[in-house]
Amino acid sequence: MKFVDEAYIDIAAGDGGNGCVSFRHEKYKEFGGPNGGDGGRGGHVYALADVNLNTLVDFRFSRRHEAKRGQHGMGSDMFGAAGDDIVLKMPVGTIITDAETGEVLYELLTPGEQIMIAKGGDGGFGNMRFKSAINRAPRQKTPGWPGEKKNLKLELKVLADVGLLGMPNAGKSTLISAISNARPKIADYPFTTLHPNLGVVRVGPEQSFVVADVPGLIEGASEGAGLGHQFLRHLQRTRLLLHLVDLAPFDDAVDPVAQAKAIVGELKKYDEALFRKPRWLVLNKLDMVPAEEREARVKDVVRRLRYKGPVFEISALTREGCEPLVKAVFQHIHAEHLSEQVPVDVDPRFVSAPSE
Repeated sequence: MKFVDEAYIDIAAGDGGNGCVSFRHEKYKEFGGPNGGDGGRGGHVYALADVNLNTLVDFRFSRRHEAKRGQHGMGSDMFGAAGDDIVLKMPVGTIITDAETGEVLYELLTPGEQIMIAKGGDGGFGNMRFKSAINRAPRQKTPGWPGEKKNLKLELKVLADVGLLGMPNAGKSTLISAISNARPKIADYPFTTLHPNLGVVRVGPEQSFVVADVPGLIEGASEGAGLGHQFLRHLQRTRLLLHLVDLAPFDDAVDPVAQAKAIVGELKKYDEALFRKPRWLVLNKLDMVPAEEREARVKDVVRRLRYKGPVFEISALTREGCEPLVKAVFQHIHAEHLSEQVPVDVDPRFVSAPSE
């Protein structure tokens, strides 16, 4: 299935049905009185977060979505039936924005979450509503209210705990296939990854996190060069970035340190908040460096990058060093989860531990 993370749609909720003017006509009852019913409500339009979807491709080819209008009121005190609602299934992580103003209207962040994105119009009143002691034969009625109509932009930002960052051919796809259940395409040429891949990393019983692999970045990505800039939005919701650096590039003239600095610069140009996210250095392809040169090469890269955070030396191909990396990532994410559960103004000593 083609990966689509942006689409534009037009939605229209149903109009309300019109009220009815009617009077009772029965034998021996000359003045039966009004009995015109109200119109039915128009159908609503809902958005549903579906965990089984991971792309907006359905909305790329089906742009117009309309709910049914309400039925008109009828005589004999009969109200019109409400119009059928429609439910638009979208991937979890979809942002719904007003296409004209750019205002963010809704975000689908929880699986199974359902939000009304367009309200159906109320039905009009029939003449029985206007009956009174001084107006016993009203002929008034009201039309149904129109339903809401909107032009929307749908934008998907995948929900992942960890994002993989790096140049094309840095080994991101190999790493995600080594530590998770994801099976992306892997080849020995650049830009193998053409769309984001998600994988669930199992650390232990009921212990896991989600990792996202996006197409590799190159210098000038924030201005539109390469493919990675199209998918940087998918890293904005992650808690941690793993910056993969190739210790053994195919071309000896390529400097991995210069490439790493270029990527950091592109992050800053694209989004300051993304640039400030915790970012760990992962030095990959250790198996391709002679054992006697590994320590010196690692120290040289770290020194030239002036990096002071956690550093991991791995080989995604042979899985050397992957287990300590996975455990450290899980501990970091788990600690963030716990800190979010405790309010800032509450002393942690007075928060009771969960019962066994």
